Amino acid sequence: VKKWIASEKLAAFRTPGGHFRINSAEFVAFLAKYKLDIKETLFPVRKRVLIIDDEKDVREYIKGALEAMDANFMIETAADGYEALIKVGDFKPELMVLDIRMPKFDGFEVCKRIKGEAATKDIRILAVTAYGKEDIDKIIECGADYCLPKPIILKEFQRNVQRLLD
Repeated sequence: VKKWIASEKLAAFRTPGGHFRINSAEFVAFLAKYKLDIKETLFPVRKRVLIIDDEKDVREYIKGALEAMDANFMIETAADGYEALIKVGDFKPELMVLDIRMPKFDGFEVCKRIKGEAATKDIRILAVTAYGKEDIDKIIECGADYCLPKPIILKEFQRNVQRLLD
């Protein structure tokens, strides 16, 4: 690997301690270019999930439910719609677990913006709400892929996460 780096076939950077580090996307591209066969288990695909809820306890519950699925998710959280929209650009989640009623931008506005942009329209949205059928119907109209009522039932939540990511 050091010879590949020295010959500039493989891009890398040095840590302050002098060790080489390689970006995983660069390494996968290198493997493809030189037709090297590496087992996929060495580079598991980690799905990115963004949890948006103004209640910290709910964010922690959802995070725990995802971690219990043994799917090795990369998880980020946001406390409101504004923070969520900022994080979407950098984090690029495959799935958003989105509360509907929040301060600043509510879930309806976040959903419309995400589904209305070409770069983000494919993000799956699992909405959650403590309110009734009216909110559920409205969030589906805004583009959410599914909506669960609160309190969240663990197995139902996990089943829908799996369904939306498959």
